[in-house]
Amino acid sequence: MKHLTLTSALCGALLASGLIAGPASAQEKVELIYSDTVQETDRRSTILREVFSTCLGDGFEFKPYFGATLFKQGTELTAMQRGNLDMGALAIFDFYNQVPEASILGTAYLFRDYDHMRAVYDGDVLDDLVGKMEEATNIKVLAWPYIGTRHVNIRGDKQVMTPADLEGVKLRMPGGEGWQFVGEALGANPTPLAFTEVYTALQTGAVDGQDNPLPADKQMKFYEVTDQIILTGHLISANVFSISKQKWDSLTEEQQAKVQECSIEFQNALDANTIDQEAELVEFFKGEGLSVYEPDKTAFRDHVLEVFQNSKFSEDWPEGLLDKINEL
Repeated sequence: MKHLTLTSALCGALLASGLIAGPASAQEKVELIYSDTVQETDRRSTILREVFSTCLGDGFEFKPYFGATLFKQGTELTAMQRGNLDMGALAIFDFYNQVPEASILGTAYLFRDYDHMRAVYDGDVLDDLVGKMEEATNIKVLAWPYIGTRHVNIRGDKQVMTPADLEGVKLRMPGGEGWQFVGEALGANPTPLAFTEVYTALQTGAVDGQDNPLPADKQMKFYEVTDQIILTGHLISANVFSISKQKWDSLTEEQQAKVQECSIEFQNALDANTIDQEAELVEFFKGEGLSVYEPDKTAFRDHVLEVFQNSKFSEDWPEGLLDKINEL
């Protein structure tokens, strides 16, 4: 009995001093490593820290890396699958190689407006497709935050009213077959280039233009090296805010619930900020001397949708899903 008492006392002392593991280890902070292409000063980065990270609370240590300093644009999904990255804001195009059916969500002019997009992502129409994405890539989709509607932004004074007017225009698009096809469908000559290199390419004339949501145009100061924004509105874009399945499965149910809750809070905050910014930025760009105007959107929409529906991508779309999306 005396021996047991001494042993118990010794173990208690060691536990108190932290020299051996005990129940306290369960209270250690959960590390979440996150990578993004946008700069640290970008509004998305700010909202991520102020809303998502703050919401997580003391039980987590959120470590974001911005400006593609940890992983290059388009490589985040692979890094998550290899266990080198916990979280990312992925583009739907990142899934094409492993889940060809996902290409339907990268179709230009798929959504009529923000409300239509939100109805699609918040409803159950995508349940089967998202399930396939998660199973094939070993990631968990947490939210679909709205990052803005993409428009064409070019140098020079050539008026662009229809896709035919973009013939020969070297339009920067992100790397990847899906992204490049969007540029082709718009009528341009797409050129793959990393997001962080676009400003210099526009400045030197290596490319004639680029496409991005208005908030990104302002953040990256593309208005300094371009002359016009054509409000094509061809992609109403949401990121695939995700966590690796490996990390997700390592969390307790309570921790999973917290991460999910905070992801939706982040989505709601970013949606609201994006909508507010887009409402203000047309006048900002006009004030900076840019020509900002509406093209013949019917001509763009009809042409682009025809190109997509006759492409190899449409062969992989889940049967009937396009009709279900259009019915919402």
